[in-house]
Amino acid sequence: QVQLAESGGGLVQAGGSLTLACEASGRPYSSTVIAWFRHVPGKEREYVAAIRWSNGYTYYADSVKGRFIISKDGAKRTVYLQMDSLKPEDTGLYYCARAGGLYTSSYRYTGWGQGTQVTVSS
Repeated sequence: QVQLAESGGGLVQAGGSLTLACEASGRPYSSTVIAWFRHVPGKEREYVAAIRWSNGYTYYADSVKGRFIISKDGAKRTVYLQMDSLKPEDTGLYYCARAGGLYTSSYRYTGWGQGTQVTVSS
């Protein structure tokens, strides 16, 4: 089973940028979708963005569209989440996970890592 590991979080001021990385322990199947979610205590994990491993098609939640970019480097087995124009409401523990298709529900995903904390100060 392919496991994922997140990195790149940190503290940034509103309007700033961060790039997160999600490294896979092995090569994902071509049908795999890798997604980023974020979690704030007391709330459900929120879908942020996803990418199809086979063709690189990308999908975004409305809340991040135009500000975040998801991409992949197949040789490094890594998916990136470039986050620009960050807002305090983007604060959360960011996870990546994989699924056999595109879903926005976190329950359809597996291979969760430990997450990486993103804190945006106002």
